[in-house]
Amino acid sequence: MRAPPFTLPDPGQRAWLISLLVIWAALLFGGFVFARTRASRDHRMPLWTRLGSSLVLVLAAWIWSIAGWSAPGSILRTWVAAGMTLGCAGDLLMAPTASGRRSVAGGMSAFGLGHAAYIAGTLLYAGQAKLAQPVYTMRALLFWWAIGLAGWFWAVGRGPGRTRLHWLALPYALLLATTVGITAGLALQHPRFWPMALGAALFLISDLILARGLFRGQRFRLIDDLIWLTYGPGQMLIVYAAGYASRILGA
Repeated sequence: MRAPPFTLPDPGQRAWLISLLVIWAALLFGGFVFARTRASRDHRMPLWTRLGSSLVLVLAAWIWSIAGWSAPGSILRTWVAAGMTLGCAGDLLMAPTASGRRSVAGGMSAFGLGHAAYIAGTLLYAGQAKLAQPVYTMRALLFWWAIGLAGWFWAVGRGPGRTRLHWLALPYALLLATTVGITAGLALQHPRFWPMALGAALFLISDLILARGLFRGQRFRLIDDLIWLTYGPGQMLIVYAAGYASRILGA
């Protein structure tokens, strides 16, 4: 007997998720548009609105997970919630201190673990939903691994003075590209995964821009805002699209 599709029968849960989406947009885009002062050449958006938008997505991700804990597809929503939580930890670690320093290695570690959670949840769910077709996944992975390698070379790889952290950025870039490739491979089998794949691609683009500024010192006006205006929507799409895509089971 086919399991019932995952829904949000509680109007309160639905209202919370819509409200959090509005709050997220207000913090991220409102922080950019309505900022009264420009803290630096790198950004308009205050740090608290950036970090606040990330915390809102953590809350939304866990509501998605808890709301359908026993429903089909809960494994995807739960792993995505764990990944978003780790991503928020990475945001906190990468936030500049009063002296302007960032914990780059710590942030990369948190984001890397977050993407490992995204990948694990997506693969486990693909097996449940019978969408684990290797031909689609491998094509998408090969394409996005090539993009990740080229992006690393553009952002980090060229020039003298490479350190261990420069080389560690290569497997990190390929890990992010793996998330895009796996979700894109699933999207080729079912269209509900396209928003999630787009979110993963935006995350990769954002991180490459960040890496170019960190490792090569090539920063431009409002670079931090551009990073967050690609990273933030990327994370939002992953969180909300996971809830939408997980309705395949039992639908």
